[in-house]
Amino acid sequence: MNTLLAVVISYLIGSIPVGYLLARLKGVDIRQHGSGNIGATNVWRTLGPLLGILVLALDAGKGAAAVLVGRSLGGAGTELLAALSALCGHSWPIFLSFRGGKMIATGAGVILAISPVVLLGALGVWLVTVGISRYVSLGSMLGGVSVPVLMALNDMEWQYILFGVVLAALVIYKHRSNIERILSGTEFKVGEGGRKRK
Repeated sequence: MNTLLAVVISYLIGSIPVGYLLARLKGVDIRQHGSGNIGATNVWRTLGPLLGILVLALDAGKGAAAVLVGRSLGGAGTELLAALSALCGHSWPIFLSFRGGKMIATGAGVILAISPVVLLGALGVWLVTVGISRYVSLGSMLGGVSVPVLMALNDMEWQYILFGVVLAALVIYKHRSNIERILSGTEFKVGEGGRKRK
């Protein structure tokens, strides 16, 4: 029962569409601008760094909160199921007809609560990739893929490594459109402004 409670609570926490709500306070439907995503990158690109950083922090907070909920209600299994539920809530939120973000910031919050060392390594991968390619999306994907590798290198238990593999797979899945745009040369690069979707 505790595990089910943790899953439900964490999904609802993850479902809070922070980027959408804060952009609405500015009179903007963020889904109609830039990439159309409700996450921190698109908010930053469209409405500036201050709001983008706020979305990043709050979305990360959702992930960390879910891990803490799971940890308080059960063991490692409950903790990881709660984390996965928050990620699914962020990406498929009940409050936005199941059309949400790409789980990078929320995933970062999850990994921060599980292992700050792994998050630091993934952030390093992200920084190097974005610095070379100027593609935030590519950095996000490679950062996500690095998570289970870094968990294994840090001798974490198998269930955490398995969670990392699932996280990496979901990150790649959610970035399918970005992969297509990278291949076609139409993906946003760092320094480009938000363009209204047509």
